[in-house]
Amino acid sequence: MRITVLRPLAGAFSLCALAGCGGEDTSSSKQQTGTVVIAEAASATTAVAAPAQTAAVTAVTTNPFASFNYAGGTTMPAKATLSIGAAMFQPGASVAYVPVTLDRATPNTVIARVITVNGSGTTKALSGYQYKATDTVVIFRPGDPLRKTVSVPLLSTTNGQQFSLKLREAPWGANQGTASNTVTANAGATPTAAATSGFRNARTFRTYGALQYEMTKENMRWSDGGWSGAWSTALSHGRAQVANGETGVYLDEALYPGVEAPLRYTDDGLVFHTQRLKSPIGYGGVGYNYGAVVLSGHNTPDTQIGYGQYEWVAKMPTRRGSWPAFWLISTSGWPPEIDVYEGFGYQSYWDFDRHISSTIHGGSWGTRAFQRGTNIQAEQAYGLSGFSQGYHRFAVDIGPEYITWFVDGLETYQSVNPFKGHRWYPIMNVAVKTTSAYDDGTGDMVVKSFRAWKN
Repeated sequence: MRITVLRPLAGAFSLCALAGCGGEDTSSSKQQTGTVVIAEAASATTAVAAPAQTAAVTAVTTNPFASFNYAGGTTMPAKATLSIGAAMFQPGASVAYVPVTLDRATPNTVIARVITVNGSGTTKALSGYQYKATDTVVIFRPGDPLRKTVSVPLLSTTNGQQFSLKLREAPWGANQGTASNTVTANAGATPTAAATSGFRNARTFRTYGALQYEMTKENMRWSDGGWSGAWSTALSHGRAQVANGETGVYLDEALYPGVEAPLRYTDDGLVFHTQRLKSPIGYGGVGYNYGAVVLSGHNTPDTQIGYGQYEWVAKMPTRRGSWPAFWLISTSGWPPEIDVYEGFGYQSYWDFDRHISSTIHGGSWGTRAFQRGTNIQAEQAYGLSGFSQGYHRFAVDIGPEYITWFVDGLETYQSVNPFKGHRWYPIMNVAVKTTSAYDDGTGDMVVKSFRAWKN
């Protein structure tokens, strides 16, 4: 689940420096929580995903991209473009409906954060006087209609008064079209209508097949290379990822005696312990001052599935420079890759308690052709938070048509599946990417549970 970077291997094709391959990771400013308002009139679904969802699983019944040529997982359908439209309302009305539209069907979830802005000039409408300030999230899921509306409560307006709705940032999962538009009181115009139907509720996580693997204290084993009954303490290509910008070497206590135990099983779960080393460790001609930790299932067949579900129950670190991730790599080689979760602790904006990121990476033979994903403030979008304060569930459902991500059982992202017929192995790790003292908070991730179901 980190930004996948390529580096050549001597005498071999170029292979990913796999450490977590990031979800459209940007250095945008830290997102702020705002008031979440219902973006649609009463209907089966709203433009804002409420924290509480129905327990029923709502599957997408049609896939408009079923005939798309994914070229063996090296191409994806084009992103849709998201725009905010102009809106009209009658003076004295209690609500204005502002359209947010896509120009085409979306192959993946699109998330847009929008905010109201006061008008200008002599006809300006002001928040708190003519309308209530609105800061909310609009979500388009694959299969949704291409038009949604944001409802802005009105207080007292006269003819001609206007304000705006604009994007707070570029939308996740879509290209940016018209980023701001005017909302106007117009007695002679037909009011902009609310979008009221056709939208899909967020799915809730469920399993469909047989439980194939479950991590327990009794069966959890690890070794340098791993084997059928043990995970590997290294990635398939080694113990470091220089090309990824990582500054930590992946430790194994048996290989590097004297370090603090990188892995230990406690009553709370499996602890992934990262650390600043007392003295540098050399690997691949580079001296490392930090210890990272990984468990990879590339040599552990029981952890590998084709179609099915993976779920981790874990508590995240808080230390700046830590980079936790749960991710999947094809057993036929990288790419493709599916990032279930990763935390960009080396970015100043990242809040371990509120942000989540999920991504897919496509391509072949060590070359990434595309990546598509999301990096969002989950508290505002889904009412989910506290990922370092307690244990939370991070899951993915890989189906022949769609890949769907979940946090605490609630769908947070979905993409059409461009990776037909691949088998996946899991990786869980905490990388280090810093040159700091690396002593704030905790650099440990604790995994209480890991399970895999095969469809």
